[in-house]
Amino acid sequence: MGQQEKAATSLAGAVSEEISASLTAVDAELARRYPGDPGTRQPVHTVYVPGDVFEPGTLRSWGDQALAALDEHAPDAASFAAVLGIPEELAGPVHDRVRAKLSREPVEDLRIDFEDGYGPRPEAEEDEAAARAARLVSQAYANGTAAPYMGIRMKCMEAGVRDRGIRTTDVFLTGLMAAGGLPEGLVLTLPKVTYPEQVTAFVQLLEAFEKAHGLDAGRIGFEIQIETSQSILAADGTAAVARMIDAAQGRATGLHYGTFDYSACVGVSAAYQAGDHPAADHAKAVMQVAAAGTGVRVSDGSTNVLPVGPTAQVHEAWRLHYGLTRRALARAYYQGWDMHPGHLPTRYAAVYTFYREGLEPAAARLAAYAAKAGGDVMDEPATAKALSGYLLRGIDCGALDTAEVARLTGLTRADLDAFASPRRGDLTVTAP
Repeated sequence: MGQQEKAATSLAGAVSEEISASLTAVDAELARRYPGDPGTRQPVHTVYVPGDVFEPGTLRSWGDQALAALDEHAPDAASFAAVLGIPEELAGPVHDRVRAKLSREPVEDLRIDFEDGYGPRPEAEEDEAAARAARLVSQAYANGTAAPYMGIRMKCMEAGVRDRGIRTTDVFLTGLMAAGGLPEGLVLTLPKVTYPEQVTAFVQLLEAFEKAHGLDAGRIGFEIQIETSQSILAADGTAAVARMIDAAQGRATGLHYGTFDYSACVGVSAAYQAGDHPAADHAKAVMQVAAAGTGVRVSDGSTNVLPVGPTAQVHEAWRLHYGLTRRALARAYYQGWDMHPGHLPTRYAAVYTFYREGLEPAAARLAAYAAKAGGDVMDEPATAKALSGYLLRGIDCGALDTAEVARLTGLTRADLDAFASPRRGDLTVTAP
């Protein structure tokens, strides 16, 4: 052992105290604006069903139609993998998990639509449909047939439909309260937001509802749908979407990209309106940066190419949807929209392939990090956070099993949660 070095300082303790005092407001602002990911499950998709179409058996019907499409157009693992280009070693596991998912939980997030998918209706008709939606959602949660997340998309805060959107929201939420209360999986989607003031107005609406029913302040959150160019770049050149997150006052849970409205807004021809258009990439990149660290999740949009018709046509649509979903996952858009039951097989195939093909490398890197072991990659805490988040998302959607992740990493679910959200408390893991 060499001579022990003695540490010497030149500054008085008061200097550190003064600096800390000067940054108190900044510390508080960082904690308020950037609390980090909430650590809750994020659905892999959102399914939209018009308000007049939604029925008690809608979720099961979507699963059954998806299974029927598989039986007709790709009846076994080999044929399904051949259509999509899934590696041979993953063909069986992915196919089996997709079928199990469609049988058990075909839809992870359902939005009963009272906006574009529903359109203008007589006042009494929309009132009745909103009240009916509340009753059916409450019944679904009560009898165990609900999706993990369910809610409505109301009409937007623009002048022409504002009153209708407010009333539909009120009717739906009031119906839920009358049926026993707001479910934990409740999600609202505010569409066509152009100005942050529209978000502020929606917050005002939800505050009034919470006060009227004695609910905790902030109980009701909502998603902001990004469908206009003004929501990305405001007239003064600022990123309006960042201001919208702030205007939500902690209630924003997601930013959802509206593929077709946004594309049309910036002048993209109908034939080129797709999630991989450069205009779409730009919008989603701005959304992603604005949401980073805020706890607000970003969702990709949808494709309007439906997998229907002859087998060759279905296969072509499946390949398109699979490719777009894989592309989105690589860009860290872990959620998207699905518009047809035939999209479910390729949604889950893409998601499950994404997580299963990366399982062993991610698990090995995280295990090495937790054990302070070496390897060919020198990882940092931020990478451990990303690795654990990857594994957790795979577990949540059914791509991975908790037991196999534990076996490969030596870590518990609590350990993974701690790595994924270290700001929640002291990071303690059970691995050696």
